[in-house]
This record gives sequence, structure tokens and C-alpha cells, in this order.
Amino acid sequence: MVLERTSVGLDVHARSVVAGVLDLETGEVWSRRLPPATEAVVAWIGSLPGPVGVAYEAGPTGFGLARALAAVGVRCVVVAPSKLERPAGDRVKTDRRDAERLARLLHIGELPAVRVPTELEEGARDLVRAREDARTDLMRARHRLSKLLLRHGLVFEGAAWTQAHQRWLQTQSQQFTRSGLRVAFDEADGAVLAVQARRDRLDAAIVELAMTPPWALLVGRLGCLRGIGVLTAFGLADCGSCQVDEGVGVPDPWGARVAGRWMEVEEVGARRACGPRLTYATSAISAGSADLVRAPTPRREAGHQASLGVTNQVRHSGFGV
Repeated sequence: MVLERTSVGLDVHARSVVAGVLDLETGEVWSRRLPPATEAVVAWIGSLPGPVGVAYEAGPTGFGLARALAAVGVRCVVVAPSKLERPAGDRVKTDRRDAERLARLLHIGELPAVRVPTELEEGARDLVRAREDARTDLMRARHRLSKLLLRHGLVFEGAAWTQAHQRWLQTQSQQFTRSGLRVAFDEADGAVLAVQARRDRLDAAIVELAMTPPWALLVGRLGCLRGIGVLTAFGLADCGSCQVDEGVGVPDPWGARVAGRWMEVEEVGARRACGPRLTYATSAISAGSADLVRAPTPRREAGHQASLGVTNQVRHSGFGV
């Protein structure tokens, strides 16, 4: 546990910040309302008697304040709100009381901290969130269009949202004789096409980002598993903050388990080359190994050798597997 003279708890909002301060030497506890600007908060904390420790709850304001404090040498703990215990009899909740409580818990080292992601990781997470938003918007736009057609007795007989369905939709505007209905259909159809184009652009951006360090190696490894494409692999790597450096997992437990303990690159490529008849022992994978259920055969050995050549070509091309 790190002992600082001044422990500061911050209740951070979009338009205000309330600070609760605990002075270790005097035992004094006091609070102050600060402007929300990060520079103002950092400057005020720098004026306190040091060393200073700061804590605030993770929330919609992000991690910019934590990075700014770390840049000036101030220890900052970002707290997981869901894991922060509150006494059963404490029913009064104000910004000042919350800030002072954070300061006291920081002083005794009882705060459940979360890892502050790097700016690169946070940018990747925002990209994944934007793609998920586009997927949700596309589903809603398609529902609106299909229900509009259903209300007027127009139902496509084949599979929905295929190329044949798209060609069928292009001919439906002529079915509406009333101008208002035709405009409503054109707008609904245009919304589907616009959101679909947005989703495709985000997909291309994710694929491009997945081919760059530090994502390329882990995304390539996860992509060797059947059923996992680039988008799914990048989402898994991003959610677990999995970074791989020269084939070695960084300290993050989830990332280390995926990158370091599952299997070697050549083994993954070999098993993918062996075809769908291979199955994996789930219990073995969860334990850290990936032994095959069935013994290798000469055909599988040939697949192993072929996959090694593919793996080496991909590795030398700059996209790690």
C-alpha cells in the first residue's frame, strides 16, 4: 500500500468536479467544487501538499483525467463502481460524501481499481462500439422497411436481405401510387442503404486496424480457430486488452491465457489445415493446452507441413499469425 500525505477523491461529472481531501498529517477532511476542465483539476491537485494520491470512479468522462495525472507524476486510481461496497445504513448520497468516501478508502488501500487503457486501446474500443451501433441501426432500419412493406401486403418469398431481395426492393417503389407512401418507402430504403454503407466502412477500418501492431499477432492466432473471423477476433482481443509482443503475452491475465497458453502458431495452423474432422478437448483448452482428441495421421502430418509454409509466408509479410 502506498502512503501519500494527501488523498483526494473526485466525484467527476460532465459539468462539475467535487473533490474530497484527506490530509494524513492533520487528519483534516474537507471538500471543494472544481471546474470540469482537466487542466484546472490537475493544476489544483498540484497545489496540494505532496505526495498526492487521487481516485475517481470510472464513468462516461473516460480516462483522460487519469492519463493527465499520471503524466505529472500523480498516482491515480480509477475505481470500478460496481465493486465499490457501500455500508447498509448509508442512505444519503451526495457528491461531497462520495468524494470524501473515495479519499478515505484510497488512504487505507481498499479501492477496487481498473486498468487504464492506452489511447490506442481506447480508440480501438470506440471503433468496435461504433461498428456495434451501426449493426443495431441496420437491424432497426431493415425492420422498419420490412414492416412498411408488410402493412401493404408486399412480402418477399425468398431469403431476406440477399442480393435477390435487394433487386426485388428496387422494383417495389413502382407499386406505390400515392406520393406520400412512395416517399416513405424511398426514405426507408435509403436509410437501409446508408447504414449498410456505414457498417461496411467500419468493417474495412477494423480490418485495417487489425493488421497493425499490437493487434496483428493475436488476431491472426484467434483467426486460426474455426468460426472466428477478423471482426470477431479483433473484438475479443480488444475486450480483453490483449497485446502480444514478439509472441509473448503481456501481463493481462486474459490476454496471456489466449496468447501464451493456448497453442503455438504452427500448431494452430496445422490443425486448421487438417479440416473439420478434428475436434478440440474443451477441458484441455481451458486448462491451458490444446491436445487433439484424435491421434495424427499421415494426411494430417502433411497438412501440418503445408501449414508451416503458409505460416512462415504470412509472418514474413508483416501480418503475424
